[in-house]
Amino acid sequence: MKLAILGGGGVRMPAFVRAVLSGHAEQFKEIALFEPDPHRRETIGRLAVELAGVLGHPGVVSVTPDVEEAFTGADFVFSAIRVGGDSGRVVDEQVALRRGVVGQETTGPGGCAMALRTIPVVLDYAATLARVAPHAVLINFTNPAGIVTQALSSHASVRAVGVCDTPSGTVERLARYLGAEDGGWSYSYGGLNHLGWITSFTVGGEERIAELLASYERLVAFDHRFAAFDPALVRRVGAIPTEYVYYYYDPTRYVDGVAHAGTSRGQDVERLNTELLAGIAKAFETGDVNDAWATYELLLGVRRDTYMRTDVDGDSGQGGARAARESHGPARLEHARLGGYEGIALQVIDGLGSGNAGEVIVNTRNGSSLGFLEPDDVVEVPALVHAGGIAPLATDGLSRSARALVAQVKEYERATVEAAVTCDAELAALALALHPLVPGVSVAREMMAEYRELHGRHLAYLR
Repeated sequence: MKLAILGGGGVRMPAFVRAVLSGHAEQFKEIALFEPDPHRRETIGRLAVELAGVLGHPGVVSVTPDVEEAFTGADFVFSAIRVGGDSGRVVDEQVALRRGVVGQETTGPGGCAMALRTIPVVLDYAATLARVAPHAVLINFTNPAGIVTQALSSHASVRAVGVCDTPSGTVERLARYLGAEDGGWSYSYGGLNHLGWITSFTVGGEERIAELLASYERLVAFDHRFAAFDPALVRRVGAIPTEYVYYYYDPTRYVDGVAHAGTSRGQDVERLNTELLAGIAKAFETGDVNDAWATYELLLGVRRDTYMRTDVDGDSGQGGARAARESHGPARLEHARLGGYEGIALQVIDGLGSGNAGEVIVNTRNGSSLGFLEPDDVVEVPALVHAGGIAPLATDGLSRSARALVAQVKEYERATVEAAVTCDAELAALALALHPLVPGVSVAREMMAEYRELHGRHLAYLR
C-alpha cells in the first residue's frame, strides 16, 4: 500500500513515520510526504527520509512539494495541516483572550477561526484526491478535527474518517489506574471531537465507573490530566470527561491561568517549533541524522510534557520539563512504542485495508449512535472498522447536561461548515455566536471582523 501524508512537514511527522516503520513497515511500499514549504522539507522532511534509512527501510519515505505526486496511487491519505501556521494559532487565541473569552485552538472562537481557514483548503485537497486516487481513504487529523471531518463528509466525494487520540488516551489512563493494562476492560464513550465523556468502564465484566467517580481525587493524584476538573462536578455529571471539556466546565480558570502565565499555549508552541526547526537544521549542518533526532526528540518531548499545563496550572512548566529531558541524555533512534494518533490511524488502516476488524473511537457519520443528533452529523463514538467500512456503535449514558452541550456545539459546527462552503461572512459571525463559550452575537461579530482582518488572505473568501 501507499500512504500519503498531507502536512508532511508538520513537527509531529517524523515521530509518526518512525512509529509506522517500527511496527507496520511491511504494510507500506511507499510513504509520500507532501510539504509545500521548502524549509520544512529540508528539515522535518529530511529527518523523516533519513530516519527511514536508519530503521532499515531506505527509499520507502519521500518528500515532495507536488500534491498530485504525493496522492497518485495512494491507498490512504493522512491529513494533518495547519493553515496559517503557528502564528495563525496565536491570533486565534489572542483575539478571544483580549475579550476574556476562551482562546484555544480547537474550542470556541479560536476553533471557529481555524475551521474557517482550513475547510476550503482541505476540500480543495479532497477534490484533487478524488481525481487522482478516487478509491483512497482520507484519515483526518487536521484540527478542529470534528468540524473538518463534517465538511469532508458533507461536501467531498472522498471517503473520510476523523481520528483523535484524546478519548483513547483517557481510556488507557483509566485502565492503568485500575490495574487493567493487560486487557479485560471495556467502556462506553460518546460526544463530539474534544467534547466527550466516558460513561461506563468495566473490568472483567464488573462496572467500575461509580468507583472512578467516588475516588476522583485519587485519580487526579494518579494523572495530572484529570486535575482540570472539579471532582464534585464530575460526580454530578456522572461520567469522566475528556480533557478538552475543561474549557466548557471552567473557562474562567483557563483565562485566569493564561493571564498568570503571561503566555498562551500557542505562543509556547510557536517558540518551541521555531527552536526545533532551527535545531534540526543546525544538527544536519554539523552532524548527522542521529544528532537531528536527538534535538527533535528533546523539543517534541518538552512539548508533550507541558501539554495543557499553561491552561490548567497557569505555568507552562517548560523549564522543569526541559531539565528533566536533558538529564536523560540524547535520545536514540530506536523502535518506537506505537501510540497516540498514529496508533489510532493505523488501527483504521488495519481494519479497512487488511480486514482485521476492530473497535476504534473515530469521528464519523452518526447514523443512530447518538439518538438526539441527526444521522449525517459527524460525531465521535466507538465504531467497528472493517473491510466493508465504518459502522458507528450505539452509545448511551450521556447526562442531560452533556446532551444539551453536545447539541448546542453541533449546531455551531453545522453553521460553521455552511459559512465556509457558502463563503458567507455574516453566517460565520452567527455561527460563532451559537457557541456556548461566546457571550452573544455582538461579541461574535466583533471577533469575526478582527479575525478576517488579521488572517488576511486566509479568510478573504468570506464576503
